[in-house]
Amino acid sequence: MERLFGGIEAGGTKFICAVGTGPGNLLETTRIDTTGPAETLAKAIDFFRPFKARNRLAAIGIGSFGPVDLRPESPAYGHITTTPKPGWRHVDLVGMVQKSLQIPVGFDTDVNAAVLAEFNWGAAKGCDNSIYLTVGTGIGGGVMVNGKLLHGLAHPEMGHILLPHDLKSDPFPGNCPFHKNCLEGLASGRALAKRWGTEPVKLAGDHPAWQIEAHYLSLALVNFVFSLSPQRIIMGGGIMQQTQLFDMIHRDTIRLLNGYIQADEIIKNIDTFIVPPGLGHRSGILGAIALARAAATA
Repeated sequence: MERLFGGIEAGGTKFICAVGTGPGNLLETTRIDTTGPAETLAKAIDFFRPFKARNRLAAIGIGSFGPVDLRPESPAYGHITTTPKPGWRHVDLVGMVQKSLQIPVGFDTDVNAAVLAEFNWGAAKGCDNSIYLTVGTGIGGGVMVNGKLLHGLAHPEMGHILLPHDLKSDPFPGNCPFHKNCLEGLASGRALAKRWGTEPVKLAGDHPAWQIEAHYLSLALVNFVFSLSPQRIIMGGGIMQQTQLFDMIHRDTIRLLNGYIQADEIIKNIDTFIVPPGLGHRSGILGAIALARAAATA
């Protein structure tokens, strides 16, 4: 009997749970609204119980919103830590799932899970060095370096890099309570809504918001190109559903690089260097499945 793997894409708004083996074989998927930790995790665990009862579930992977503790030697490993989401600080995600289901659990950030899925099956396949940047309600990034997910003292917080901010052309002070003029503070969905007084989805495609958005995202991408030297940058999340942003970002990124990096993959092929997810909206949940596959063989 084929072994199955469980995945949890743990988001601040919703949990997506699935069972399967990969993109061509997701047997069952469900969405759970993110309420309190006990209620949300109980529903997630109940989704997996029938598969565990039939001895078909080899492992579960969790790709979670953060910050999270990824250090196996840490007493807080597997926890969400200092998240601003009410009620979710210091929640032991891995411990609760492992205790209930008694199977291996793989754990990482939601964006690291997404870049892992794109590396295995999507737009980053064949690229040992790649970035997945999600631009939605918040902004986060996952990084693959030499075919491995990037971890360090903590994990990458790419949404909080500080950007040049010309207050004369953009008087919006920024929305991040920690940094104001970081990428998330200037370009996240929350920032867009606060700057323009309406939800981003209601802004017309030719609204000036999008040129400002593309500029801030391009500034960030140029910094990532200089510091991480990716072979591909994948941009997902709700804001990137405004597909006109890609052409704007392509042009602005080339302009900001200003000829310093002479790589044909960027200069001549920017449209295949900065791309949407190959797996569409499934990158996160498929990344969680990939984390489970790795945990089962660890």
